[in-house]
Amino acid sequence: MMKKEYAIEFKHVSKIYSLKSKDKKHAMDKRFYALKDISFKIPQGEVVGILGTNGSGKSTLSVILAGISEVDEGEMIVQGEQALIAINTGLNQQLTGLENIELKGALLGLSKKRIKEITEGVIEFAEIGDFLYQPVKKYSSGMKSRLGFSINLCLDPDILIVDEALSVGDKGFAQKCIDKMEELKNEGKTIVFISHSLVQVREFCDTAMWIEGGMLKEYGDIESVCDHYAEYVDYYNSLSNADKKKERDSKFEKRLIKKEKKKSWLSKIFRS
Repeated sequence: MMKKEYAIEFKHVSKIYSLKSKDKKHAMDKRFYALKDISFKIPQGEVVGILGTNGSGKSTLSVILAGISEVDEGEMIVQGEQALIAINTGLNQQLTGLENIELKGALLGLSKKRIKEITEGVIEFAEIGDFLYQPVKKYSSGMKSRLGFSINLCLDPDILIVDEALSVGDKGFAQKCIDKMEELKNEGKTIVFISHSLVQVREFCDTAMWIEGGMLKEYGDIESVCDHYAEYVDYYNSLSNADKKKERDSKFEKRLIKKEKKKSWLSKIFRS
């Protein structure tokens, strides 16, 4: 029996962030797990939907998967080139759309001929007209999403990480992106699809992963994970504002890294 190839493997991965206080006089010295001890394997060619409430760690997961952010604990193994599609990610606000395409290609070490091919593909797919020659800072969020999506699709990566990129812009373009990703799915590309839309996740993905409070809650059968996540969202939404706060505080408390108390030299002597 042939060994199954995995596009992505997480081995006890954790990401730690420091909390900064708004009050400069009283610095907040706290650290917490954005992601805590996460392990999973994504087979090559699988389309995985990532679910989780706001602040659960989905976006942190996306930038780690894309290689933009490093892990603090554990190990990530990736087979192939990955690209992150998220609103604004990787776009230089001062440059024009065209210059952004050329810059991205140059950074990847592509030939001028290949960059020209990608540019033609982006122009055709993005449908942003003369805005291609305008600075990105003048774009609407929908236009930025169109450009970012189009560039990364035309770069033809092995692994595509889509982080809420279809949540802005018109429904027509969102459907165009879904259709294109269906093509990539049929070509055997690995796709990690992060979305608040359960309908999109159910329709498009093979399996689902539920991240909650920085931890992996469930990963597996698409219908089971989506059903369990939907039940939790319904439960959470039924709570009063006070109980919602308690729920959030409880999850956050579990993510905080407790400071070890320093033992005095006397206690060390008496214990030895």
